[in-house]
Amino acid sequence: MSAQAKREYLYAIYTRYRQAPRAEKHRMLDECCRITGYHRKYILRRLNSAAPRLQPRPRRRAATYSPGVIDALAAIWEAAGYPWSVRLKALLPLWLPWARRRFRLAAAVERQLRAISPRQMDRRLAPRKRQLTRRLYGRTKPGTLLKHHIPLKTDHWDVTAPGFTEIDLVAHCGDRADGEFVHSLNVTDIHTAWVETHAVLGKGEVGVQEALATLRQALPFRLQGIDSDNGSEFINNHLYRYCQTHAIQFTRGRPYKKDDNAHIEQKNWTHVRKLLGYVRYDTPAALAAINDLYAHELRLLQNLFLPSVKLVRKDRVGARVRRRYDAPRTPFERVVDSPQAEPAAVAQLTALRARLDPFALAQTIERKLEQIYALAHHPATAAPLPPPALVAPVVPRPRARLRPLLFGKAARAPLRRHHLVTS
Repeated sequence: MSAQAKREYLYAIYTRYRQAPRAEKHRMLDECCRITGYHRKYILRRLNSAAPRLQPRPRRRAATYSPGVIDALAAIWEAAGYPWSVRLKALLPLWLPWARRRFRLAAAVERQLRAISPRQMDRRLAPRKRQLTRRLYGRTKPGTLLKHHIPLKTDHWDVTAPGFTEIDLVAHCGDRADGEFVHSLNVTDIHTAWVETHAVLGKGEVGVQEALATLRQALPFRLQGIDSDNGSEFINNHLYRYCQTHAIQFTRGRPYKKDDNAHIEQKNWTHVRKLLGYVRYDTPAALAAINDLYAHELRLLQNLFLPSVKLVRKDRVGARVRRRYDAPRTPFERVVDSPQAEPAAVAQLTALRARLDPFALAQTIERKLEQIYALAHHPATAAPLPPPALVAPVVPRPRARLRPLLFGKAARAPLRRHHLVTS
């Protein structure tokens, strides 16, 4: 007999039992014990108290994490650039010493922050996540020179040492492509996920090659290879000769196959487009301000304090493909574990990370982004909205007014609908 059937039986005889004489009650109790299997004293308590419920009383577990814990978690999540829950769980031990000073966290709050699971983070941060929007925009012209000299790379990356990278340009032209405007050259290391970025005005072959030379010096390991798309800014004799001179392997992806450069396509969003948006930057002042951000606070925060995951393998189960990832680690931690890393650069970065406050870096980035956004060339018909504060209270707004913030925070351009595919 099911528990629901037993409840229904007690509910059916309750009124009759309360009105029956003493001898009849004894007979009903005996019958009830045989049918339900309950103890006689338990049945007496149920029939002599308030009427039994047809449905069990819902039991709700008290909230384990207080609103103060979730507010502190949301502040760290926003300052770190809205990482997904597994990465957020991995970065908490690195950020909590600075959060303790900045937010004056109680010991109980800090203990709960260390204990909260990634799945619970997803549940508690879900209302805030629904307010974020993501978009994609690109502008690449195919290049035809030297294609027969630069081999195609279509297989998966299987490298065990840093230095093999994917590169790409991100255009900051706004809603028109005439004249010269700023481009961001992005370089992503496959093994460590270390990212360096440099801005150039226009996309001439000399400017792109000089930007790559600047990023090559900033890497804490030797640049061994680059893999680009088929844009004319890369497929040219100038960059080809530079790679030949410095013993840099130069490969390219297939035309119109963005999956061949999936690593850099993702970083184009997280490290460039999410910050600078879709407005037009076309002045030397904007170029200098963007490079100042790329060369200092942004590279330190992204590479020293923000963990990322790497795809280890794919398992096919029937029609499904399950992706297996390694544990979240910062690019700096992967560089430290690489024998090919330069010891002097690693020692300098280790001392630097020990004294840097990630919250201060995030605030400096937000301040510089506001200055950069003020230098943008905005359309005359659309007055720009000022970006919101770094950690602002969540206020519901109409969907049409949502804009990307710092690390998805500040509105950089009028909203357009685009599809985004990220790994």
